[in-house]
Amino acid sequence: MTDSSRRPLAVFDLDNTLADTAHRQRFLERRPRDWDAFFAAAPADPPIPEGIAFALESAKECEVVYLTGRPERCRRDTLSWLAAQGLPEGRVHMRRDDDRRPARRTKLETLRRLARDRAVRVVVDDDDLVCDDAERAGFRVVRARWTAPSAALRTAQEGEGRT
Repeated sequence: MTDSSRRPLAVFDLDNTLADTAHRQRFLERRPRDWDAFFAAAPADPPIPEGIAFALESAKECEVVYLTGRPERCRRDTLSWLAAQGLPEGRVHMRRDDDRRPARRTKLETLRRLARDRAVRVVVDDDDLVCDDAERAGFRVVRARWTAPSAALRTAQEGEGRT
């Protein structure tokens, strides 16, 4: 049962929603993909002003939660990056290091789990497949369209379950 006495949740993706990953896409465009280098470069991601502003605005009425396809081994860098951007503190849900399922599956599972006891006011993500599935499941979605889509990242999210 949803607890309506607590603030609703605003759920934000990270990569290409809050963090601009363009500078590290090159690691996914080569064969084999260099996942270690891709994630090691994440602390240098520039913030995306539209996404940051939306998260800060959402925090006025909602508890902000972060839902990323990044693996758990990136937690320390991710938390440091969020704090450096002045983003609201919030729970960060990450993929298990060995989880290679598509992002749309892992994220929808987490969204449903969150919605069991809290109202989810909005889900903000750049991945159309994640957004489509979240909308079909009844969540209100804002599609983060503030960066250019990356074919390499999309393949990684859906085909390789890496981010």
